[in-house]
Amino acid sequence: MLLSSIFREVGQALRFNRQRSILTCVSLAWGVACFVILYSYGEGFENTLTRAFQAVGQDLVLTIGGQTSSQAGGERAGRKIQLNLSDVEAIRESAPVIAALSPEIMVRRVNVSRGYRTASAGVRGVRPAYGRVRNMTMGAGRWLNEDDQMQKLRVAVIGGKAAEKLFGEVPPEGEEVRINGMRFTIVGVLKTKTQISNYNTPDNECLFIPYETASLLTDTRYPHFIVWTPINPMFRAEAIRQVRETLARIHNFSPKDERAVEIVAFNEFLRVITMMALALRTLLAFVGTLTLAIGGVGLANIMLVSVTQRTREIGVLKSLGATRRAILFQFLLEALAIVTLGGLAGVAVGYAATETLQTLPLLGPMFKDTSGAGDIHLRISQFAVLTSTLMLEIVGLIAGLLPAIKAARLDPIEALRYE
Repeated sequence: MLLSSIFREVGQALRFNRQRSILTCVSLAWGVACFVILYSYGEGFENTLTRAFQAVGQDLVLTIGGQTSSQAGGERAGRKIQLNLSDVEAIRESAPVIAALSPEIMVRRVNVSRGYRTASAGVRGVRPAYGRVRNMTMGAGRWLNEDDQMQKLRVAVIGGKAAEKLFGEVPPEGEEVRINGMRFTIVGVLKTKTQISNYNTPDNECLFIPYETASLLTDTRYPHFIVWTPINPMFRAEAIRQVRETLARIHNFSPKDERAVEIVAFNEFLRVITMMALALRTLLAFVGTLTLAIGGVGLANIMLVSVTQRTREIGVLKSLGATRRAILFQFLLEALAIVTLGGLAGVAVGYAATETLQTLPLLGPMFKDTSGAGDIHLRISQFAVLTSTLMLEIVGLIAGLLPAIKAARLDPIEALRYE
């Protein structure tokens, strides 16, 4: 049998059994569409959680004073290590792989008022580099700058929720508030953060003022934290080593004593988010695979029925000189044609569904964020399409192989006698 004859026979068989072929394609398309949509949801879920986690800082590292656990340099164990403002400059000079760093001091339970409105908010004294370390995105106005720092200006950047409490619908930029009775001018408003990771008060509920200006509210000689970010995540471990060695030299403790100074890399906790998302994606992919498998069972059943119904036809083809290979190839080609059409239809349905839905709510309602940053954004990924296509072709090959082998092995004389 010529190859063109085989393709012609396949086309005629599919047209003759049009209704059965269409229904089989629909079942396979449904399986592919489910797989693609479920995988898209799982991927969007992971991206949303990752963005919400990294809102605290793209690669935030906290340095916090601790307590020594071993003796060093003649000092006793159990000695308290308190960070000093001078440590910031020492780290800056000794750790070249750090991109940006800032001391941070927290002033808790501060009364902030504007006119008759009063709110209890957290006030953080920071330096301009803090904005880069903590992913501060401005909704209006500007972030703190060097002039604010050098001149100890009474300026503040306010978080989204704190601005809503104090100003309502009034634009806060350029307005004045009183922090513990002292006047501060609002120079910027932070864009509301959809943030699931934090330390102390959420950024949305805080005011940020220049570190030196914070001396009006509290003692700034001893920062609560030194926050920083490495120039590249691959240098994080080296940066941590340099910071610990620098502080060990200044405060006279062993560089191997990890309790003396606590260094917390937030990206280490990202593994938890990744594992949660991986578990969900695995579950959704498993469900999608089962749906595809059900379609494959249906295809195998249809092909077996087709072999039974076309037994005499196979006998005629063999009596006219068709080889086993030609019969095998014909039935395999029929199965793969149905699978391919079903796969294309399934991808099209999945694409249409994701483009229609586009986003699904997740964290937005929780944070009262209407920007869409906390929503699951559905996007068809190439991986999902390629994976579903490969799986479908394997399903089609397996589902069509057994019926094709059965058809190829039929005895032509017995096939012609078949009723």
